[in-house]
Amino acid sequence: MGPSGAGKSTLMDILSGYRISGVSGVVAVDGKERDLDEFRRQSCYITQDDRLQALLTVQENMRAAADLKLHVSVSAFQKNQIINEILSTLGLSSSRNTRAGDLSGGQKKRLSIALELVNNPLVMFLDEPTTGLDSSSCSQCVKLLKILARQGRTIVCTIHQPSASLFQQFDHVYVLSQGRCAYQGSTGRLVPYLAAVDLPCPLYHNPADYVIELASADYGPDKVALMVEGSGNGRSLQWFEDGETLALLPSSTQPVARKSRRAGSLMRRASTTIPEKFREITQKKKKCPGNLQETSTWNQIKVLLHRGYLKIIRDTTLTHMRLIVNAMVGLMLGVLFFRLGNDGSRTLQNYNLIFSVLVHQMSTNMMLSILTFPTEMSSLIKEHFNRWYSLKSFYLSITISDLPVCILSCTLFSVIVYFMTGQPTDLTRLAMFLTISQLNTLISQTIGLMIGAIFNITNGTFIGPTLTVPLMMFSGFSVNLRDMPAYLYWGTYVSYLRFALEGMVGAVYGMDRQLLDCPLELDDSGALFSYCHYRHPTKMLHEVALRGDQFWFNTGVLCGMYLVGRVAAYLLLRWKLSMVR
Repeated sequence: MGPSGAGKSTLMDILSGYRISGVSGVVAVDGKERDLDEFRRQSCYITQDDRLQALLTVQENMRAAADLKLHVSVSAFQKNQIINEILSTLGLSSSRNTRAGDLSGGQKKRLSIALELVNNPLVMFLDEPTTGLDSSSCSQCVKLLKILARQGRTIVCTIHQPSASLFQQFDHVYVLSQGRCAYQGSTGRLVPYLAAVDLPCPLYHNPADYVIELASADYGPDKVALMVEGSGNGRSLQWFEDGETLALLPSSTQPVARKSRRAGSLMRRASTTIPEKFREITQKKKKCPGNLQETSTWNQIKVLLHRGYLKIIRDTTLTHMRLIVNAMVGLMLGVLFFRLGNDGSRTLQNYNLIFSVLVHQMSTNMMLSILTFPTEMSSLIKEHFNRWYSLKSFYLSITISDLPVCILSCTLFSVIVYFMTGQPTDLTRLAMFLTISQLNTLISQTIGLMIGAIFNITNGTFIGPTLTVPLMMFSGFSVNLRDMPAYLYWGTYVSYLRFALEGMVGAVYGMDRQLLDCPLELDDSGALFSYCHYRHPTKMLHEVALRGDQFWFNTGVLCGMYLVGRVAAYLLLRWKLSMVR
C-alpha cells in the first residue's frame, strides 16, 4: 500500500523480476538469493491494465493459454478439465463464449487472473488489481484472491486505498512512502503499531485511509520519518502475526520459518482447494532446464498461428476494411486512368499511375502496422514475460499469419488497376507487376512494424509519414536518377521505392515492348494527324532515366531489403523488450 508515486509498482516490478536494469541489491527467496529463471517458472505477473486478446472468446483465450503453458504430454481432455475448474472457481463459466473485449471490467480482471492460473503458479504478483472497478467488483476480486491464497499460493498485490472491509481481507501489509517502508506486518496489528509510534488512529476512522494520509505526509513529513523509524524501514519483525517467535530465530532462517508457518496456517484454514489431479498435471513438468517456455517452438508457433488466424478473420480493420479499401481505391484509379496503358499519347499519365500504385501500397500498409502493432506489443510484453512463448515464435507467427490477407489485398488491388487501365494483356508482364507490388507491400509493412515496435501510436503516426517523404524523393520519380545531385545519389540506394518503380516500369514498358497505339487527332485546320512522342517505349524509358531490363535485379534487391528489414524488426523487438525491463 501507499500513495501515488510511493514506489508500489516499481517494487512489484523488482520483486517479480519484471525489472532487472538499474536495480541494485539482492532479492532473496526463503533466505537464499533468487534464481531468476527458476523463480519466473514458478510465478506470474498480472499487470494493472488488462492485456487480453479482445477478439477471442473466454474459452479460446483459456485454451490458447493452456496449449502454450502446459506441457504437450497433458491431453486435451485434461486441459479442458483444468479450464473448466478455473472458470468455475472464478465465476466465468457463463461467459466462456463471450469475446474478451465484450466483458465487464471485473470479468476482464478475473480473466487475466484465470489465464495465469492455467499452470498453477506458486507466486502471483498483481499490480493494482482493483483499479477501475466498482466497490462490488473490488470486493469480488479481493475475495477471489483470498480463495487463491487459501489454496496454497502466495499472492502479492499493490492496492491504492482499500475500504476497511477490503483491508481486513489481507493477511500482511507493506506500507510505502517515498520509497521507504512505513509499516510491515499483519493488518490486524496496524492500529496497535500506530498507537505505539504516537500516531493513534482516530475512532471510527478507516485504518487504511489513515495510514495512507500519514504516508502522503498530509500530517507533515515528520510523521513519515517517525513511521519509517518505528518499522526499522521494514526490518522490524515485531508487528508480524508471529513476530515474537520469529525474533527468537536466527536471521538466516527467519524468512523460511515465516513462510512455512504462514503456508501451514493458510492450508489449515482452506475452504476451497485445487483438485489433486490438477496440481499433479500442472506441476509435474514445472522444472524444465534450458528454455523458460514449457512447450517447443513448433508448438508455440502452431498455437499462435491458430490464434492469429482467428483474430484476422474477426478483425474489421486488419482484414475486412483492408480488402474493402484496396478494392475501392483500385476501382477509383481504374476509372480515373481508364484504358490508357496502351495509349502512346498518355504514356506519362500511365507513369504517374504506376507511381500512385506504389505510394498507395506503401502508405496504407505502413500506417496500418504503425497503428495496430503497439496494441499487440502490450500483449507481447506480458505474455512473453510470463513464459507463454518465445519472441522467435511470436515473430514467426505474426509474419506467417498476415501473409494470406496481405497477398489477397495486394493482388485484388493490383489486378483491378492492371486490367481497368488497359495494361498489356500478357501473363508474364502481369506476374512481374504483381511480384513488384507484393514486395513493395511487404517492405512497407515491415517498416511499419519496426516503427510500431519502437514508438507509441502518437510518435509513430508522425515518424511514418515523415519517412515516406525521402523515400519518394529518392525514388527517381520527382527528380529522375540522371539529374540527381552526386552528393545525394546515395539516397537512391536505400529507397526501396526506386527499385520498385524501376521494376514495375520495366514490367509494363520493358522486355522490348511493341509500339504503343497512337490515336488520330485533328489539327487546327481540321486535318487528321497522328503523332505520339512516347510511342516507342524505349524513348519513354530514356526520358525517365529508368532501364527496362533490370526486373530480376530489382526483384533481388527488394527481396534482400525485405529480409534485412524483417531481421532488423526482430532485433528491434528484442531490444524493446530488454529496454522495458
